[in-house]
Amino acid sequence: MTTKDKLFPVSINILGKDYRVACTEDEQETLRQAAHELDSQMREIRDSGTVNGADRIAVMAALNLTHELRQAQTQNTSPSGYLSNQLANLRHKIENVLENT
Repeated sequence: MTTKDKLFPVSINILGKDYRVACTEDEQETLRQAAHELDSQMREIRDSGTVNGADRIAVMAALNLTHELRQAQTQNTSPSGYLSNQLANLRHKIENVLENT
C-alpha cells in the first residue's frame, strides 16, 4: 500500500453529530467540503419545518443533491463546475445571513 492509498480518519460533523470517515490523504479536503455541503442542506431542510426526523432530512438532502447533479448532467454542464457555482451561491447566502445578524 502506497502513502497515497493509505487511509486516514477524518472527523466531520453533520447536523450536530460527529462522524469519523476513513479516506486517502488527497481526498480529505473534498470529503470535508462534501460534509459541509450536506450539513448545510440538511440544516436548511430541518429549519424549514416541513420535514421531521434526521433520517427523513437525510433522505431529502440526498434527493436534492442527486437531483441537482442530474440536472447538471442533463444540461451538459460539468458537475464540478455546477457544484462550484452552487457552493458559491450557498457561501454568498451564508455571508449575507452572517452580515445581517
